[in-house]
Amino acid sequence: MQPLEADEPTAVGPYRLLGRLGSGGMGRVYLGRSAGGRTVAVKIVHPHFALDEGFRARFRREVEAARRVGGAWTASVLDADPEAPVPWVATAYVAGPSLTAAVVESGPLPPHSVRVLGAGLAEALAAVHELGLVHRDVKPSNVLLTVDGPLLIDFGIARATDGTAPLTETGVSIGSPGYMSPEQILGKGVTGATDVFSLGAVLVYAATGVPPFPGDSVVVPLYKVIHEEPELGAMDGDLRELAAACLAKEPAARPTPGDVARRLAPEGASRLVAAGWLPSRLVEQVSRSAVRLLNLEAVDTGPGAPQPVSGPLDSSRASTEGPTPSAHPVPGGQFGPPPLMPTAAPPPGPGRSSGTAGAAGEERQRRRPSRGVVLAVAGALAAVTAGSLLLLLPLRPGDSGTGSSGTGGRTPGSGHSSTPSATSSSIPARYLGTWEGQGAALKGTLPMGTFRVTVRQAAVGKKVGAVRNTDHIGGVCIDVLTLKQVTGKELVLSSKGAGTNHRNCVQAEHTVRLSPVGDDLMYKSESSDSGYPEARLFKAE
Repeated sequence: MQPLEADEPTAVGPYRLLGRLGSGGMGRVYLGRSAGGRTVAVKIVHPHFALDEGFRARFRREVEAARRVGGAWTASVLDADPEAPVPWVATAYVAGPSLTAAVVESGPLPPHSVRVLGAGLAEALAAVHELGLVHRDVKPSNVLLTVDGPLLIDFGIARATDGTAPLTETGVSIGSPGYMSPEQILGKGVTGATDVFSLGAVLVYAATGVPPFPGDSVVVPLYKVIHEEPELGAMDGDLRELAAACLAKEPAARPTPGDVARRLAPEGASRLVAAGWLPSRLVEQVSRSAVRLLNLEAVDTGPGAPQPVSGPLDSSRASTEGPTPSAHPVPGGQFGPPPLMPTAAPPPGPGRSSGTAGAAGEERQRRRPSRGVVLAVAGALAAVTAGSLLLLLPLRPGDSGTGSSGTGGRTPGSGHSSTPSATSSSIPARYLGTWEGQGAALKGTLPMGTFRVTVRQAAVGKKVGAVRNTDHIGGVCIDVLTLKQVTGKELVLSSKGAGTNHRNCVQAEHTVRLSPVGDDLMYKSESSDSGYPEARLFKAE
């Protein structure tokens, strides 16, 4: 936990905040305490999303879903205000480590602990699926270990499966590489079987300390999930057989959560937990965490300390200015939203709003920023992220990319009286505009979603446009393009991640080449981190 900074709130709703637990693309999470002394985790949505009515509707729906989920083996939603100027939700706080932290610090869990872990999580997922929901981000960091059993947390991206809610939202990455099912990666639809696949991956990690699809990048686990069998390490017996069944490529071949629970704990997970399920080293760690929690004091609220902020949000200031304290307290002793968090504006590109028309348009613009702004600030998490498909690191031995200028290129199309030289700073009209197409990496074996490239006239060394890559599950990363060279066959560009990207986007500068192919453009990236993606682009605008 980190201390509150000067621009952060000291309270939200009825909860006094004690410190910051973390942050992600959707908001920040704080440790809070109620007036009655109960400790909670408070998730506050970024103000940028609060200005978007579509996001508010989704947030409202997901809070309702999370309230329905509350029960055994899950962290209950205690309070929420989806209608607040900046929406927030409070859940029960657990003084125990995540599975990730426990394995990193103390190593893999013993078989008995893995069995109880799997049984508890399977029972939680069975209850979730009975409500018509799918969690969609079961991973070690979303599993907490307590003396009273494992808890599955972060239902912030759970979705209803009744067809009334979209399963993906542009700009939000759903799932985490290495724990996502093949159908989730390929965008073929998500059902409860996806959660079972993720559960199998979690069991392997808990038992061996290594995920079943390991790799020192994101692209390698994604490739392995689709094309290779899981690595189960030292797992043996029925645990190994069950994990392998959960990790079947075909959803229909996987067991149900109820089947998993019965195979691991025929008499129920509670009976195994009551007999003691954590190794002594983790019991000691949980006890120390509880003691530290009891000793926490609320932050100082005297002069000079961070103060709660109230008052309506002003979208014209949301992305460019810092906190602005209200001149008037909120009636009834309630605290308003946290201060606005400064962010850099996203690079110009398709989907950006250019302004409003009339008073009605200005009001809509004040409450709902341009789609480009919303997309640019979205990120991972879950939390988280969340994780995205777009952070792609070096290829494995034997994989190679095609970073040179593309084949099939030709000189700029007819209608241009001259061919630019290698040092020309004028971009032929042939390249200008907005182009779009489907891309793939690793020699076409890994789908990369949609590439949308904007090219404007610019001199060498100047910003020429942007690339917006949207993966199959809605994750968005934006690169800023700078002109390096114009030749008779191609544009050579420098591509670098925008400052507003979420942490799973590739940010390293690399070379991109655009070359004509018929009436289209061939996009080729020399980024080894991304698996050398390519895309054939058609003229969109």
